[in-house]
Amino acid sequence: MRDYRARLGYLDEVTTLLYPATSPSEATSAPTGTASSTTYALLPSRYLPRRLVPRSRWLPGRRRLPQGPGTIETYLSEVFGERVRATVHVRPARRANRKPILEIRGVAGKLLAFVKIGDTDRSRALVRHEGAVLEALAGRPLRVVAAPTVLHHGVWNGLDVLALSPLPTRRRRVRSSLLEDAAHEIAALATPRSAPGEGRRSPFVPSQRASEDHRPPLTPGDAGEHTGPGALGGVHRPVTPGDGAADFSAAGDVLLLPVGAMGGHAWHGDFAPWNMAPAPDGRLAVWDWERFATGVPLGFDALHHFFQRALRRRMPPRLAAEACLASAVRTLAAFGPSAGEARRTAAHYLITLADRYERDGHQPLGAPAEWLNPVLDHQEALQ
Repeated sequence: MRDYRARLGYLDEVTTLLYPATSPSEATSAPTGTASSTTYALLPSRYLPRRLVPRSRWLPGRRRLPQGPGTIETYLSEVFGERVRATVHVRPARRANRKPILEIRGVAGKLLAFVKIGDTDRSRALVRHEGAVLEALAGRPLRVVAAPTVLHHGVWNGLDVLALSPLPTRRRRVRSSLLEDAAHEIAALATPRSAPGEGRRSPFVPSQRASEDHRPPLTPGDAGEHTGPGALGGVHRPVTPGDGAADFSAAGDVLLLPVGAMGGHAWHGDFAPWNMAPAPDGRLAVWDWERFATGVPLGFDALHHFFQRALRRRMPPRLAAEACLASAVRTLAAFGPSAGEARRTAAHYLITLADRYERDGHQPLGAPAEWLNPVLDHQEALQ
């Protein structure tokens, strides 16, 4: 792993944040027998850092972290009502949405929760967004998708702390039919649940008035930069409406579409192979809902899954984008669009993803002019 030094540097920042040194007064008031520090080990090695775990007889390590009052483990022990130990995931240091992720285990070694820590303005917004989405999902009976449950959402030392239930999963390939059914069920979350005549809105659908009030003006430069010459008829840039009790778009990627465009559905936002696994009950366990949003065409999740698999197989971004467009008819066959609609939906998806990276201030695929614009310009020529 070439970035191991960057990962280790970020790990130092995270452990300092979550395990601050105990002050003399706190040490004096700590219960007798409380250890002042615990030794941790890096797995699988220092040069391939993935997890920081408490040292054991079989896992030698030399990194020492403070224990006792004032640490994240003490706080979470109070939350769960028992002493817990945390495994810290060593995150890639250059990710725009990076945040500390912890595995929390009880005294018997049982996995109790996965915990996300919002330590920056961006990650704090994402953590709050995911918590709100999952709270709303708890009130929607899902037949195909299994989502985590919010066990705790609080603030500790100025950090947002979101504890989520672990999902039971099996290590095996996900059937294409299960993927399609799950994408359909997630897409339907944007539809209202009200009884006939009540006119009640879905908790996932942001207010149209709020969206219009916060819509930034679209300039010719915006359309040209993101879509190529005249592509898609000038798609509006994503907006982030103000915070509201029923507005889950604050940190999501809500795309406002022109009247008559193929919108109105929901998507998970990161429906990638590493965010899902088959569950023992036959459903699809899906986690990492921080990018959930509404107001997109049907099939965005299926396209995202295809595109991310292509990238994971080391396909260059431009070739992956070309493959996403070329395979759009087959990828979206279960969703029923015409060939032209499928290609437009794929182009719309790629534009949405590029805009997300731009707003994150992070370009993992390179500049859109290199991997996106040539693909869309070619698509325009074909049409």
